Amino acid sequence: MRRSILTAALIFTLPAVALAQATAPNPKVQPTTVPASAVLSYDVIGLKLTNGNNENVGEIKDLVMENGKLDGYIVSVGGFLGMGERYIDVTPSSIGISYDSTKKEWKGVINASKDELKSAPEFKYEGKFKH
Repeated sequence: MRRSILTAALIFTLPAVALAQATAPNPKVQPTTVPASAVLSYDVIGLKLTNGNNENVGEIKDLVMENGKLDGYIVSVGGFLGMGERYIDVTPSSIGISYDSTKKEWKGVINASKDELKSAPEFKYEGKFKH
């Protein structure tokens, strides 16, 4: 009886162990330190974007990651109180992010008007990118 329970336990746990090993990018954890110049996603998501005229033109809603690297920002444009807004995907180099130590706040700047952003191709949260 013990042998059959042990066999059953092994049968159910081996696939889980094999799956964990197959999906782990590196079996050994490699601690690191956060550089002083780094920006955390916590500070970026929800960041209001202004343009050169200091007009509020959008907000960073999400980050696009590919192969462990930042590939873009999902920006919401238009709308009022969450109604009628649309999303666009812009490259990381399209947005300047800086920290104002005097005001103790993050600032996001994009070189575009609201109308330019509204006319950009729309990104939709659907399929595997559900919101």
